[in-house]
Amino acid sequence: MTERVKKILRSIGSILRSDPQKLFRFERHLVNQPFFFQGTNGRAVILAHGWSSTPYEVRRLGKYLNENGYTVSGPMLRGHGTVPKDLEGVKWQDWLNDLDAEYERLHATHDKIYLAGTSIGSSLSLLLAQRKPEIGALVLMATPFHIRFERQVIWILRATRFFKKYRRKFYPPTFGSARTITRLISYQTYPIDSVLEIYPLIEEVRHILPQIKAPCLIIQSSSDHIVSRGSLEKIYAQIGSVTKQKRYIHRAYHTFISDIKNEHVFEDILNFLNEN
Repeated sequence: MTERVKKILRSIGSILRSDPQKLFRFERHLVNQPFFFQGTNGRAVILAHGWSSTPYEVRRLGKYLNENGYTVSGPMLRGHGTVPKDLEGVKWQDWLNDLDAEYERLHATHDKIYLAGTSIGSSLSLLLAQRKPEIGALVLMATPFHIRFERQVIWILRATRFFKKYRRKFYPPTFGSARTITRLISYQTYPIDSVLEIYPLIEEVRHILPQIKAPCLIIQSSSDHIVSRGSLEKIYAQIGSVTKQKRYIHRAYHTFISDIKNEHVFEDILNFLNEN
């Protein structure tokens, strides 16, 4: 962290009150880097970023949780943070193993581990929770039960890959989605074979939801243009957790956590972790 950023944070008292876009301008050098913040309360949170993005999209949340005592790790999933070509040949199991390795590293030195993620990062967190039933709790943001128009999209992608190896992302003109931090930091073209890894991952999550017993907080934008509108309710209904909460965020993009200025979202996440 540069001295200028440190000075800004000291002046505002908490990263919670920082403007995410202004903060991003001072932290461009951190975009393609994993992060690790050592805490003081013996508890650790693993924050998993979404597909084609980087840990920077959850860094601000991580810093806020660290301000409140938690050790926070934002690992870089395989094939991310470099160039789109590096996603070629990477399987969703590789991303799950990346999180598993980070869990084992933190588990050796912390009393309790929490898993949190956004989009595919939360799908991976659910699968890791199945492997590690002792986790403290889950925070699931923008988690797909289904992708919107899933069958049609899969058909188009499978047909397209025979004559086109890469596609460019599309952003609808809603709620400033074309200017989000996630767009600024993520790959704007991607291997078609890589995006096709997402669908078997989501299918696997649907199958294991009843096995998940850890407390969970599920958050989704009511305007999400990628995840199907019913995803939150279906996950909430099918997950095996006894302790579970759900929240809708309004007028927000799919991976809302990097840009959101609603302080209560960060506070809700912190309170949920503190209670579990």
